[in-house]
Formats: sequence, C-alpha cells, structure tokens
Amino acid sequence: MKDLNGKVAVVTGGASGIGLATVEQFLAEGMKVVLADIEPKTLQKEVSRLADAGGDVLGVECDVRDPASVDALRDAALSHFSAVHVVMNNAGVCPIGPMLESTAEDWRWVFDVNVLGVAHGVLAFAPAMRDAGEGHIVNTASEAGLATNTTLGAYCASKHAVVGLSEALYRELEGTGVGVSVLCPNLVRTRIFESERNREDTADLSPQQTSDTGALREAIAEMGIGTDKVALDVVEAIRADQFWIFTHEFTPASAAARFKDIEARRNPSDPYASIEGFEFLREGEGEGAD
Repeated sequence: MKDLNGKVAVVTGGASGIGLATVEQFLAEGMKVVLADIEPKTLQKEVSRLADAGGDVLGVECDVRDPASVDALRDAALSHFSAVHVVMNNAGVCPIGPMLESTAEDWRWVFDVNVLGVAHGVLAFAPAMRDAGEGHIVNTASEAGLATNTTLGAYCASKHAVVGLSEALYRELEGTGVGVSVLCPNLVRTRIFESERNREDTADLSPQQTSDTGALREAIAEMGIGTDKVALDVVEAIRADQFWIFTHEFTPASAAARFKDIEARRNPSDPYASIEGFEFLREGEGEGAD
C-alpha cells in the first residue's frame, strides 16, 4: 500500500505510547484514523487534541480482551468512515518478574490482552479486508517475541505467540492484496512497564517484581528510543509490504542466537551476552531462573 493519503486506519492502544505516535504519523500521511483505547479520559483528551489540530479522527473506547468490544470498534469505524484499510493491533501489557513469582491471574491477563486482543482484531477486520483485496495489518509483538530473558517470562511467551500468529496470518493472506507486518521493538520510551494501571485485580507486587520494574524503567530512561522513530518504521513497512519491523539494529542478532543454539543442538544461551547495556536482563540468572 504505497499511497496512504485518504486511507482509514484503526489503532488499538492508540491513546498513548507507540500507538499514539503511529496515529500521529498516520495523520501526517493524510490518513483518517480511529483511535481505540481502554482508558476513556486519555482517549478523549488525545482525540480532542488531534481533532483541534485538524486531524480526521474518531475515538472508540475498546477492551481488546472482549471480542464483542472489538466487533463494535469495527462497526463504529465502518459506520463513520465507510472503510478500513490499515489495522494496527497494538494494545499490550507487560507483567514484570520471574515466572515463578507470577500467578495464574497474571498469565490470564497478559494473554487475554497481548494474544487474544490481537486475534480478536484479526478476526474482526481481516475477512473484509481480504474480500476487498486491499489493506495492511500490523501486529505489535516485541523483541521479546524473538528472544527471552529471566524477568519477562509471561510477556515473552505472549509475544512469541503474536509473532507466530502473524507469520501464519501472512501466509494465509499472501496473494490477497492484504499485507501483514509484525512490530518487534526493543526498549522504547513508553509506559508499558506501568501496565497494571489498567488491570482490575491489582494484587501487590512482590519485592522481586518491584526491583525488576525499577530496573526496566531505568533502562528505558537511559537507552529507550522515541516513539516517533517507531511510528516512521511502521509507515515505511506498510509502504514496502515488509513483514519484520525492527527498531534496533541488534534485534536480528539477538534472535539469531536461538537458531544457532538449535542448529548446534545446545541448551539456550543468553541472546544479549554480546550487547552492551543489557546486563540488567541477566541479573538473577542461575538463582531459580530458567
């Protein structure tokens, strides 16, 4: 999809972080945009700001865990704009801490949002896009969908699922005119590590989880890139019909570590061993971690 001017995009998790930056970039390309988000006050604030700046935007409160809510998002988009050309399944959450410190509720929450939220978006929008023979779907995964660590076990598992879902979807839609991309960012300056703000069962974090949260927030502050750069990467990938979207040059190398291990039939090695600045992901290894 080379020409985005006048096209309609839907972005979940669109009122903050990577989602909001991509919404802004889509508008700069001349697109019409539907912002979907679970935080109504933030959603209304951003929709009003963007509309006041001249953007053709629609805000829809949406809980991606609920397929009926995502279907309602689709219906609102079609009712308002008559078509949808780009869908970015971007809403995501990130529980922090070793798997052995997590609960069943943690896993249900992260998979409901990160995996089923993407699946609900695909099921709601992709059939009509396929039938129309035009469109592009961007699923937000993470570099954690390609490489693992000891502090984000549930998150890694969910994002690996998004990568697998996206690869399968790419094959299913190949030749239909609908492109698929998977976004695999590393550290980006967002509030992803404050995801519990949208969780109903806000159980107290363990001391280990609190420590890990602080380390990750510090890493984002020190090494994270801006969301505007990621948004440009997304637009370029849509135009180029490019499946993989990487925000950092070292991502292919960290992902390749696994396949080198597989080829050599050796136990999993540290994908970040040679990458400067990522020692915080290795703290605690060998102390009850996988």
